[in-house]
Amino acid sequence: MSSIIDPSTGKPFIANKQVMSKDIARAYTTGIRNPRSNPVASTLTPHRLAGVLRSVIDGNDPSAYMTLAEEMEERDLHYAAQLRTRKLAVAAITPTVEAASDDALDLRMAERVREIMNDDQIPELFFDLLDGLGKGLAVVQILWDTKSTPWKPQDYKWVDPRYLRQDQDTLEQILLISDDAPSGAALEPYKFILHTPRSKSGSVWRNGLARLAAVMYMLKSFTIRDWWAFAEVFGIPVRIGKYGANASTDDISTLINAISSIASDAGAVIPESMKIELVETAKGNGGDTLFENMARWCDEQVSKAVLGQTMTADNGSSQSQATVHNEVRIDIAKWDARQLESSVNEYLIKPFIILNWGVQQRYPKVRIKVPEPEDLKMLVESITPLVDRGLKVSASEMADRFGLSQVKDGEETLLPLQSVYMPGFPVANNRQIAINRVMNTADADTEIAALANEAMSEWEQVAEEFMNPIIQLANNSKSYSEFVAGLPALQEQLGAQQFIEQMAQYTFQLRGLGDNQDG
Repeated sequence: MSSIIDPSTGKPFIANKQVMSKDIARAYTTGIRNPRSNPVASTLTPHRLAGVLRSVIDGNDPSAYMTLAEEMEERDLHYAAQLRTRKLAVAAITPTVEAASDDALDLRMAERVREIMNDDQIPELFFDLLDGLGKGLAVVQILWDTKSTPWKPQDYKWVDPRYLRQDQDTLEQILLISDDAPSGAALEPYKFILHTPRSKSGSVWRNGLARLAAVMYMLKSFTIRDWWAFAEVFGIPVRIGKYGANASTDDISTLINAISSIASDAGAVIPESMKIELVETAKGNGGDTLFENMARWCDEQVSKAVLGQTMTADNGSSQSQATVHNEVRIDIAKWDARQLESSVNEYLIKPFIILNWGVQQRYPKVRIKVPEPEDLKMLVESITPLVDRGLKVSASEMADRFGLSQVKDGEETLLPLQSVYMPGFPVANNRQIAINRVMNTADADTEIAALANEAMSEWEQVAEEFMNPIIQLANNSKSYSEFVAGLPALQEQLGAQQFIEQMAQYTFQLRGLGDNQDG
């Protein structure tokens, strides 16, 4: 037993080990929290839907609405796919932990939090909490391992929102119904994680995306049923049976049964005196496309509500547009991540610290950073001229931007274009020419100027072996005539091999440049 503070009342609270480690929100078929629910979507009508939406606020019974929200995810493929995409845009991100400060205590607290956030159950926890996007709120129960020191979460249990109620006095506090409290009781402190994502201001019970999509779901279900009825009428030929004037009642019954068999068995046996004709029907004056367009329009409205865009549902969008807009809008994903951070920090991180080390002045923070899409091609085109002009850029940072790992010692690597363009030639010169070629900005004057500049810089580098003996002769000569007299002997010692090799390289390179320009 450990004495802590109840966050809801501010009074001393006794953390019962048995309660903290037990599943106290489990559903039983014999209890008030019955895991079996009565279907709602199968009997949905405009009047029924209005009653379901009103019951959440007026009747304090959200069970029918929560059931409908669950069934919509099961029955409507488009709504399920869009909602799952929005959930996974945040749930799939690996969270990080930031210390409150650089103090030794804060750093130790952050390291302890990292241990529980590295658990394999965290992605599932995030996904269950993001169930609140559709329903307006989500509650997950923490099963604490009270036998260990410190106490750590050993499991997380999703709580069915059909068991949740709103407090009738404040209309804000979330209650959990049970056999002991049929009207609901306050959630046990430090035992539950509550997530109430905001898509608009107001009551959490009116914030769920399912509330927005419910009308479109109902209209689409009507459209699909009518579409299939239309297909049965206009998609199957009319079967006409003909019998003679002397046909008996049994003959007529045989013909009727044969016509019925054609619809189900695609074959029938009739007397030779009878006839069956199949008459093709008209296409219903465009009714086939009418129902499809109606269903597609409902899907587009759902996409607007869930993802904030409809680009992927538009027939006229190009492939590049669809690829760019295939995910959740970045501002929506960031908002979802920020709200999830707040819930996790308030209902998981703070209880973990408080239950084990008491109330602190500062607490570590879990961060869920949504990566922003980046045009890497534009980055390369923008930064290459700057690097060529002397800007220093971290190689490791650029590797991270492209998702590339650091090169290990002895590992085979790809070679830059300038290193294979002309072995032995000046690197800076080859780099400029290679950049010009890749960016399609190469021209003869530019490349010749680059070669001339490189040649002049190398003249300064290799001329020392030629000039040093001459300078030494000048320093040792007592007069100008003595210096001039010593030049013929010095000329026999000086060689031009370096200049010959260098000029040969540049001549060959210029010849190649000329051939390329001619081609």
